[in-house]
Amino acid sequence: MAKILVVDDEADLELLVKQKFRKKIRENIYEFVFAQNGEEALERIKEHPDLDIILSDINMPIMDGLTLLSRLPEANPMIKAVVVSAYGDMQNIRVAMNRGAFDFVTKPVDFEDLDLTMEKTILHVKQLQETIKAIKENNILKMYVDENVLNFMTHKEFENSLLKNEVVNATIMFVDVCGFTAITENVPANTVVTLINSLFDKIVKEIVAQGGHVDKFMGDAVMAVFRGDYHLDRAIDAALAARAHIAQMDAVHAGEKSYQPQIAVGINSGEVVSGNIGSASLKRLDYTVIGDAVNLAQRLQSAAKGGQIIISEETYHKAKESFSCEKIGDVNLKNKARAVTIYEVLE
Repeated sequence: MAKILVVDDEADLELLVKQKFRKKIRENIYEFVFAQNGEEALERIKEHPDLDIILSDINMPIMDGLTLLSRLPEANPMIKAVVVSAYGDMQNIRVAMNRGAFDFVTKPVDFEDLDLTMEKTILHVKQLQETIKAIKENNILKMYVDENVLNFMTHKEFENSLLKNEVVNATIMFVDVCGFTAITENVPANTVVTLINSLFDKIVKEIVAQGGHVDKFMGDAVMAVFRGDYHLDRAIDAALAARAHIAQMDAVHAGEKSYQPQIAVGINSGEVVSGNIGSASLKRLDYTVIGDAVNLAQRLQSAAKGGQIIISEETYHKAKESFSCEKIGDVNLKNKARAVTIYEVLE
């Protein structure tokens, strides 16, 4: 349904409009609202924020149609106006168009022509509304989807390659907020959400600063992926910076207990499969990386204590020239048949 405001001081115009458009009113295609001058029209716009178009005369008492046109952007910038007037000289037409009128119809009114003009104007408004809606939805989407995924979605081959994947060398980092589950038992839910978001914000800023992207949030943990040149170095730099920021945070007090934020990090570098994982028929996909290198990174994180950045021996040999590391020893990790030698990155 299109909602239309008719602004005209002719007393019999309301009845005439309802007669001429009775079929479309009955079929819920058009809904009309009426005002007798520009000032009254502005009141109607406040009362009906869902108005689509305005049909307005020029010569009216209190506030004329041209003045109303100049006030519309402030009242409702989405509304488009069609001027319907007997003053159809070029001067009035130019003034009306310069003040934002979408079209101009002269009196006496040819209602068939007016209907076509209304349809054209309504179509334009609906397209504009859809565009604004898409922009808002896109801005919301950016809050939930990583920029790398959005860039992937803009490729021409996107729909034809939904389930295609590629094998790449990358560094995977898992960051867990230590001891966070325990604090949730003693702190109000709103405080918990605010705290975890502030922690994630510091962590993510360092990931993004080093050219990584957040693959997903998992409860109180973050999974990040680094690709391209020096991906391992950039991942470790991000982890060190995030650890330093978290260490500077004040302790959170809950009754007699206090909580000092810390993170435990697992980093692993290797070959992974990158692509969309999920169900195309269900239209639920996750753009992510999978593989043994990813699994090992998560296991390394689970072996890390608060404040530790843990890497595997293979990753250590790649990073030892750039970072100071200390051997911890062999540990048994979940779903790993053999013990894994792990190192801690110190600085």
